[in-house]
Amino acid sequence: MNQAGAYQASPTKRTRATKAEMQERRSALYDIVTAMRPMTVRQVFYQATVRDIVEKSEAGYTKVQTDLVQMRKAGELPYDWLADNTRWQRRPRTFGGVQQALDDTARLYRKSLWADAGSYVEIWLEKDALSGVILPVTSMYDVPLMVSRGYASLSFLHSSAEYIAAVDLPTYIYHLGDFDPSGVNAGEKIEQTLREMAPAADIQFQRIGVTSEQIAEWSLPTRPTKQSDTRSKNFGDISVELDAIEPDMLRALVEAAIQRHLPRRQFEILKAAEESEQLLLRSLVDGLEVAR
Repeated sequence: MNQAGAYQASPTKRTRATKAEMQERRSALYDIVTAMRPMTVRQVFYQATVRDIVEKSEAGYTKVQTDLVQMRKAGELPYDWLADNTRWQRRPRTFGGVQQALDDTARLYRKSLWADAGSYVEIWLEKDALSGVILPVTSMYDVPLMVSRGYASLSFLHSSAEYIAAVDLPTYIYHLGDFDPSGVNAGEKIEQTLREMAPAADIQFQRIGVTSEQIAEWSLPTRPTKQSDTRSKNFGDISVELDAIEPDMLRALVEAAIQRHLPRRQFEILKAAEESEQLLLRSLVDGLEVAR
């Protein structure tokens, strides 16, 4: 496959791309996903626009979306390289027997990494579709990933506030959302409501993406601010979607925020202890199996 950065858009205007041009575009998309997986389709689109692979328009998005569908169906792109957390299957967890339940317990055992950390950390994410991109980091560090889907519901905020109040530790909340009037305001409302519902809690709230500094420093692709948004007054002319941040940079933002409270060295020590305890559980399960 060719390198995505080497892709050159055809100077000739056509209503439809030739077979060679389509294959070249798909090769470039493959290189993007290979380097940054897991990604959402919209993230692939933004990375394609900054490389001049497709135009920044709905037509360009449709090209990327169609190409990725066809590439997966043809076996050219693994399905799990693209994240889609908007669809869920819900079913009870069952076991073939007691032995399988014990085996799974030993295999899936996780140590509480934050028991002695002296703080409580949550990552709040505006977009459900991006949760699969960030989950590998939050899961590794045993940190809750709170998906608000824009403006969080009152019930969701209430349950979160109740938990924050119960842990009785300094709480650090890091928020990721679109840089547009509603995206910024949604984060502000989360902070405001949590403080109202857990007034005695020590809550530190910080927006870690998208920020105006990131837009300038990383040359993120922008779009005009929607004037139809009732909150657009005095906001500014440009907006940026969270999807515009490269997946690796997004994960790095989350990891850096978490490591302020659980340094890498401490994390590695705790993970080593977890592995040792998993082996102990495994030996106990094996002993029970022999005794039967």
